[in-house]
Amino acid sequence: MSNIIIRNNPERSRFEVINGGKVIGQAAYREYNAGEAQRIFYHTAIDDEYGGQGLAARLATQALDETVADGITIVPVCPYIKKFLTKHPEYGPNTTKPTPAHLEFLSAVLARR
Repeated sequence: MSNIIIRNNPERSRFEVINGGKVIGQAAYREYNAGEAQRIFYHTAIDDEYGGQGLAARLATQALDETVADGITIVPVCPYIKKFLTKHPEYGPNTTKPTPAHLEFLSAVLARR
């Protein structure tokens, strides 16, 4: 697993876990601006065959670290990201709870896909 790469792919609005050129996991997001830059994380998944190797945690860590480094507030809608944040309170100052406006925005954006 030493050839695992995690990168942000803004064109696809997701952070990706890549193994040998193949995307094997993702943390999908949408950018939202409510007077401040916010990133709504709504889905995280790792291919079944790569489960149990800690890749989701590595993905979440890099996605959240880069989001914070870019000065963007984390909006956790994804159940995995929500659970991850409960175990990592250091992200608390850079996180905001989802509001109905966030959820309406996300629903509208995803309906257009």
